[in-house]
Amino acid sequence: MVLYQPINGYCYNSDTHFLYGFIIENLKKYKSIKGELLDIGSGSGILGLLVAKNFEKLKLNQCEIQKMFQFFSSKNSEINKINSILYKGSFEEINFEKRFDICVSNPPFYHNDVIKSDNECLKIARYNDSLPLEVFIKKNATILNSEGKLFFCYDVKQINNILLLLSKYKFNLEALQFVHPKVSKDATLILVYAKRNSKSLTKILKPLIVFDENNEFTSEIQDIYIKSSTHSIKVDIE
Repeated sequence: MVLYQPINGYCYNSDTHFLYGFIIENLKKYKSIKGELLDIGSGSGILGLLVAKNFEKLKLNQCEIQKMFQFFSSKNSEINKINSILYKGSFEEINFEKRFDICVSNPPFYHNDVIKSDNECLKIARYNDSLPLEVFIKKNATILNSEGKLFFCYDVKQINNILLLLSKYKFNLEALQFVHPKVSKDATLILVYAKRNSKSLTKILKPLIVFDENNEFTSEIQDIYIKSSTHSIKVDIE
């Protein structure tokens, strides 16, 4: 999959690939994956495009607030020949005319107390004051259908808030996976699968370790990159 990205701006990172692998793993148990898919904060479009490519019966929708990334989401959908409907504007404020079966997102999750970049584009893409966690989960509760599925990644240090808010807005936590830079390092990222109107017990997947003792990608990470098979081309659209 060829993906155009901006030279000076936020580019997709490994978190999105890890989330894609997590989504595929958790959707394996379902016989048929179809319906409406929404990629929230689509950026270059990578996450929604990968999921839609994997499950061809899904109808892709993208939501993006930044004009530059609205261009890239549309462009990358076009060149990869995957039809998509693009919603332009703030996820919180958009009035979606339909409900979705699956929502996926790599939302901005850095806490707003940390030192921020001066780049406005990066601020919006990275820091959670541009899309607070409660706003994100609450809105998903209103746009997903009665058995809708929500997949996202987040800063693992905010796990307590994640669990409280999922419960508050009537999501059942279906699965979690912790991502560790190395087996000897603490987890830095959490991958979350939540579902509406479910009473399943939570599944904790084995930790995803990024690097081995030789600072090489582990076999699990290599497999994810092979499955996603993306090629980035950076361009200047100004």
